Amino acid sequence: MTKRIEAPMALGRQALGRRGEDLAAGHLEALGYKIVVRNHVNQLGELDLVALDNETVVVVEVKSRSRAGRPPAEAVGLRKRRKLVQVASLFLKLKRWQDRPVRFDVVEVVSPPGVAPALNHIPRAFEADDL
Repeated sequence: MTKRIEAPMALGRQALGRRGEDLAAGHLEALGYKIVVRNHVNQLGELDLVALDNETVVVVEVKSRSRAGRPPAEAVGLRKRRKLVQVASLFLKLKRWQDRPVRFDVVEVVSPPGVAPALNHIPRAFEADDL
């Protein structure tokens, strides 16, 4: 009887996601953003990164892939955008930052094995008001 082992693939995805978030955070810090929180979880969901760009709260969704193909940002569809807005709204309420301007960015990270990762930062990827 052959055992089916799925954990290594799951760990690989987690490691890929963690690496993507590390690269995205480093990129944002190099631009002068201050990372406020990573992997914020509340009862509505999770935010990958929350940063400050001066007074603007920047909610960043990081999408990592191990190979080129469709742009990773395409995975941030309408349903995901609505969820991010809900989670971010609760985060802002908890921090008492409801009066601050908010922006939603996406950072795409593509890191094929043996090749330097490619990072694409999409500021203002979507607006909460458009949903």
